[in-house]
Amino acid sequence: MFERGLGRWRRTLRHVHIDVRAHRPRGLTPRRDAGLYAYERVLERAGLGPVAGVDEAGRGACAGPLVVAAVVLPPSRRGRLEGLADSKLLTAARRERLYAEITKTAPAWCALVISREEIDRVGLHRCNIAGMRRALAGLNLMPGYVLTDGFRVPGLVAPGLPVPKGDRVAACVAAASIVAKVTRDRIMIDLHEQYPEYGFAVHKGYVTRAHTAALLEHGPCPEHRRSFINVARAANGEIEETCVVAGSAEEEDAPATGEADWDASEYEGTAGRADVA
Repeated sequence: MFERGLGRWRRTLRHVHIDVRAHRPRGLTPRRDAGLYAYERVLERAGLGPVAGVDEAGRGACAGPLVVAAVVLPPSRRGRLEGLADSKLLTAARRERLYAEITKTAPAWCALVISREEIDRVGLHRCNIAGMRRALAGLNLMPGYVLTDGFRVPGLVAPGLPVPKGDRVAACVAAASIVAKVTRDRIMIDLHEQYPEYGFAVHKGYVTRAHTAALLEHGPCPEHRRSFINVARAANGEIEETCVVAGSAEEEDAPATGEADWDASEYEGTAGRADVA
């Protein structure tokens, strides 16, 4: 009796059409053409503000620290920053100007510096993940939602979503990328004063041809990441052929040369998936 009734129910469902669009909350789905502030606007409207963006600078470099930044931008239209974009698409002068505006107007921001020693001891990607958590913990307010650039970050203080190319589609992530990059560039310029033979002020520690030539000639300095294969090879008088042009859009996407845990399977396929802490 029950099986006959269940079969009749299933046959009925085959002819039922449900319009999913009619059940989607209006105004809570960002359009592709809605601009850089679409994610924040939608999340604030859904009651999930304030929204924090997180990004890092120096992941693809073989020298110097990794810097992770978290930023919460003002929610109103008046708080929007003119010319805000992915830090790698801006000139150094424009980044400095936006950095000053972000740190002046943001309700909360934090820049965390992770040393070369910690990167070599713990591993680049693990430092990156832990650094994002620590940067968020350093904010002077609790975010209601977190947007991260590219990959899932487990254990966040709030619900989070990894956004592919987040620094180009979400304002708070773009702001975090600027804070992280300006902070790190200043550090690398200071390191240039200590180690002028490597040209840190120019390439900021990325693997350019000039940097590779300096590594081969002088060997690694104390700020070079010993866990990177190209640095280890340079110490042995060898040369690493892979080069990334400093200041290009590819530099932050460059793989960590020789970093074993960068392609860890536990982080594969996480982009675009929401994660609730």
